[in-house]
Amino acid sequence: MNKRLLFLGTFFLTMVSCSKPIIEADILIRNGRVYNGFEDGETNDVIVVKGDKILFIGGEKDVSIKAKKIIDATGLIVSPGFIDPHTHADRDLNKPKTSHNLPFIMQGVTTVVAGNDGDSFFPARTYVDKYEKQGIGTNAILLIGHETMRKEVIGLSDRVATDNEITEMKKLLKKEMNDAGNFGMSTGLFYAPGSYSETKEVIELAKTCAENGGIYDTHLRDESSYTVGLIAAVEEALEIGRQAKLPIHISHIKCLGVDVWGQSDTIISMVEKARKNGVEITANQYPYEASATGLRAATTPKWAQSGGTDSLLIRFDDPKLKQRILKETKNNIRRRGGPESLLVVVTANPNYRNKTLLQIAQELNLSPEEAVYKVLRTKGIARVASFNMSNYDIQQFMKMDWVTTGSDGNTGHPRKYGSFPRKYNKYVKEDRILDLPNFIKNSSSKTAEIFKIPNRGKLKEGYFADIILFNPQTFRDRADYKNAFHYAEGLEYSIINGKLAVEKGEYTDGLFGRVLRKNNAN
Repeated sequence: MNKRLLFLGTFFLTMVSCSKPIIEADILIRNGRVYNGFEDGETNDVIVVKGDKILFIGGEKDVSIKAKKIIDATGLIVSPGFIDPHTHADRDLNKPKTSHNLPFIMQGVTTVVAGNDGDSFFPARTYVDKYEKQGIGTNAILLIGHETMRKEVIGLSDRVATDNEITEMKKLLKKEMNDAGNFGMSTGLFYAPGSYSETKEVIELAKTCAENGGIYDTHLRDESSYTVGLIAAVEEALEIGRQAKLPIHISHIKCLGVDVWGQSDTIISMVEKARKNGVEITANQYPYEASATGLRAATTPKWAQSGGTDSLLIRFDDPKLKQRILKETKNNIRRRGGPESLLVVVTANPNYRNKTLLQIAQELNLSPEEAVYKVLRTKGIARVASFNMSNYDIQQFMKMDWVTTGSDGNTGHPRKYGSFPRKYNKYVKEDRILDLPNFIKNSSSKTAEIFKIPNRGKLKEGYFADIILFNPQTFRDRADYKNAFHYAEGLEYSIINGKLAVEKGEYTDGLFGRVLRKNNAN
């Protein structure tokens, strides 16, 4: 008997008189088109699940399988569950009514990374305990946010951190990683108050992250031409990786706005050179032409945001500052492609929702830059979809083997509900930018390797049973910019930690996810 079959012995394998192994299993998947997530070929292997692990993959004629549940996967693609490296799912996981994480599950996602863009819940241990007590629909990996640490130590002030404050943030980072098993740190250097930091501060924190085996996930300081420029922002990320000696992951890599369209070629050359020189750098990307962010972040001057929205509006009302603020706001709107390219998707005022900034300005009889501050006076958050990317840059990044699929899933943008099936439909089936095996790899195993997630992201014996089955003809996104809250369709089965979360296209109401911890094979 070969080594694979010897492995099965730990799961009560017995032998019949003809020496054909009998496997007692919970789930048997047969007749599917199997892509294991790390090889190019398609097989028709059966997959056997026992408990929370994959027990056997191979030919059914080689074994005798007794399974409690048999899934006939005829016509379906069987693949590892997708791993989303950039989400804001913690905002849903912490509430019992939304902890199922269905927007991601129905895309085929079985593991999400949360705490991105420098923004995480604090202290992390409190939320780990909460997730485990109430249950969560997907597996979750947590990062500690640089912005969160800065708020705890410095507040929202626009100033450089002192050496003592950096030391305090380093202590906080180490504690968060050790107490909650966080996989690393994230930055949102484009957003205040992260934007107020110097590179030195970030490098020092990244060194502590490296000492604790973590990854550095970054929203670049500039994805356009707001401050240092896109190229300089990428170079800053590379320099952090060189000096701190840790893996760098650029979140939602893009060329945002007319000023930087076409710079993907330069960035790709920079990253390829750095990788050859030993810098461990990767990126994720969502497959949409429009980004999404807060209206304040997209349009208003960084210096004027110090202290938050209330402080911004006080400065705007100051006659000595108003014209400067309006001038800089107008230029920021231009960078984004003009007021017609900014669609307000989330706001408490229904009169503004699903209208462009240009339309709102015309209705209010104001200039677009003045209309920004009218909208910001509405209580609650204001988010925009910003149509500011070229298809050329999207495709150039997507072709790179160091770029994985991510959603940046946040409320009001269809990417929260549709990133993975959209990438499959548009860029695999229609435009043929990627083939199916590579789409599956960069949606599963590559992400697991980047974040060093043990025993997940592949269909492999002994790995955790995070498995999806989707219909290649009907797997598609349904959410769009006017209605961003439609679940994807075509996912027939989702198995998370060996349990059926989706069966025949329907959610089973199970909360089978786990909080994954660094250096723990749970």
